[in-house]
Amino acid sequence: MNSIAQNVEATSGQAEHKAHDLGHPPRYFVSAMLAGAYIAVGEVLLLVAISPFVAKGSPAVKLLEGAVFPIALTIVMFAGAQLFTSNVMVMLVGALSGRTGPRDLILSWTLSLAGNLVGAFTFGAMVHASGVASSPSARSMLTEMVHGKMALSGGQLFWRAVLCNMLVCLAIWMFTRARGDAAKIFVLWLPVAVFVAVGFEHCVANMAVFSLAILDGSAGFGDLFRNLMFTVPGNVVGGGLLVGAVYWFTGGALRESGASASV
Repeated sequence: MNSIAQNVEATSGQAEHKAHDLGHPPRYFVSAMLAGAYIAVGEVLLLVAISPFVAKGSPAVKLLEGAVFPIALTIVMFAGAQLFTSNVMVMLVGALSGRTGPRDLILSWTLSLAGNLVGAFTFGAMVHASGVASSPSARSMLTEMVHGKMALSGGQLFWRAVLCNMLVCLAIWMFTRARGDAAKIFVLWLPVAVFVAVGFEHCVANMAVFSLAILDGSAGFGDLFRNLMFTVPGNVVGGGLLVGAVYWFTGGALRESGASASV
């Protein structure tokens, strides 16, 4: 396992690589579209596989949701794609370390967020056309999900988004520290399972959910953008400040003191 200081260095290197990729904005945008589609895969899986359990009132629904949705982030990390919520952490660590600049951070966040939205909606349109999520139980679950999100106050959305991306970026931070594919998959799975089971708010997952709901007629674009207005800043705080900035600080302190960073 990498030390904290080594992981700060590795994450800064990832930021530098992403900054280089920004030299080709169309490619970066398409990569972000892929990430949005991969996250949408997890939401479609929830609707198709879990909705029968919801319809029967199973008390295991939340645990089942948490068990299957991490497949989405696993695909993103192993296939490679520009996910906004992870770029929040990576690019902030790169900027704080001096390996990248504010322009790289802003451009990365902007392109990845926009690309994720387009990718999630495009995948949602294909799923809608295919009819795989058109069963009564899946449509009922989708409506219940979006109406539940629409009922939350702005403050609730913001803090749930903070907690969500804290967990997501912890998963990605541990993924970078771990060595071996099995270990990487395991450490990705745990925090993501928690955020899904508890009900925290991930802006890209919400893009996918609301895209499906918009196409199904149970939500509108205004509902989606209201959600993003609170969840995007919350995800930035949770992943950027509570994980990226904190570990950049602790990793830097370890380097300065020369102490072992094996913890």
